[in-house]
Amino acid sequence: MCSPSESPAPAGLEPAPDLGEILRRHGADFCASHPVRPLQHKVLRALASCRTAALGGHLEQCDRCGNRRAVYHSCRNRHCPQCQRLAQESWLEARCAELLPIEYFHVVFTLPHELNRLALSRPRVIYGLLFRAAAQTLQTFARDPKHLGGTLGLTAVLHTWSQTLSLHPHLHCVVTGGALAPDGSRWIPTRHRGFLFPVRALAKVFRAKYLDALQQAAERGDLGSDDSLPARLRTLRRRDWVVYAKPPFGGPENVLRYLGRYTHRIALSNRRILRVEAGGVAFRWRDYADGNRPKVMELSVHEFIRRFLLHVLPTGFVRIRHYGLFANRSRSETIAQCRVLLGAESPPPPTPETPHEKVLRLLGIDLSVCPACGEGHMRVLAELDPTVLPTARTEILDTS
Repeated sequence: MCSPSESPAPAGLEPAPDLGEILRRHGADFCASHPVRPLQHKVLRALASCRTAALGGHLEQCDRCGNRRAVYHSCRNRHCPQCQRLAQESWLEARCAELLPIEYFHVVFTLPHELNRLALSRPRVIYGLLFRAAAQTLQTFARDPKHLGGTLGLTAVLHTWSQTLSLHPHLHCVVTGGALAPDGSRWIPTRHRGFLFPVRALAKVFRAKYLDALQQAAERGDLGSDDSLPARLRTLRRRDWVVYAKPPFGGPENVLRYLGRYTHRIALSNRRILRVEAGGVAFRWRDYADGNRPKVMELSVHEFIRRFLLHVLPTGFVRIRHYGLFANRSRSETIAQCRVLLGAESPPPPTPETPHEKVLRLLGIDLSVCPACGEGHMRVLAELDPTVLPTARTEILDTS
């Protein structure tokens, strides 16, 4: 069980094992003693193998100093803390070309914890309804002439975790501070600066739309057999649901910085892991109920892995979705029309580049330069086939 510390996170600790190392050490024992679904096992195996000899790679040598290094392949799994940086930067670059010179708002829709059990057993249904109900709620208000009277644009990002890795499904939405008129003839800005829609009214409409959709899913049999569901639905209809609207971003550039923090985030980054010792994992977390203070939580290794696996999403489930003006099927044409109405210029088309050039531009890392002498260039000497890691516990990496 968890035992949160009340003291601030200590500084100056030695580098700690990352998530992959924790899984290589303890993943097989966890799988042997806990029920693990096939998809979860696949994720554990991918993360434990990431950037190790298990995935193969190539051997490089510097053409100046002779330094050699083995470079192993990444797993590219979306739950991996090591494989999201380039995908994140590429995604942000594409979104940068779509930004409009307007206010943007941040709205968060949260599911009550009473739905957590259903979220674990039917994640595709529960999270899919969360996207749909949130988008419909925002568009309902946007189309009302009392508020905007048009179609807004929004990007929604699913997060399923709290700071302590507990299940906490919620949706972060970046919403345009205005809408396109139904006939496309004008841009309709928000009537009150710093205010989008009343959150209490948003919460009531969101609750109604979500629970109606959940009831329909139950009647179709999408939720399995659950005799307690009708009673839970009645309870949830009486409860206040949480919708939170933050102040508008300070310009489009701040929207990008925000998106960079949220879009490709996973449940736990390697930077938050402090130490692994005596069968326990210590990691940093922020206590929002205590003034956002940084603290340290210690969990047993198995409890740590169990909590991490709560956030494995179904295969093919899209956790970043676009609606309204940003809907994929008409995004380019709609944004171009909005730019005309707002008097904004279109960005220049991207310049073709190699993968190495893209990494250098986006991440500032020149993969070809020797890390030892800093002057030579690394040349590939040989390809390295995947091999079994030399460890006493290799079951989690078994791909047979």
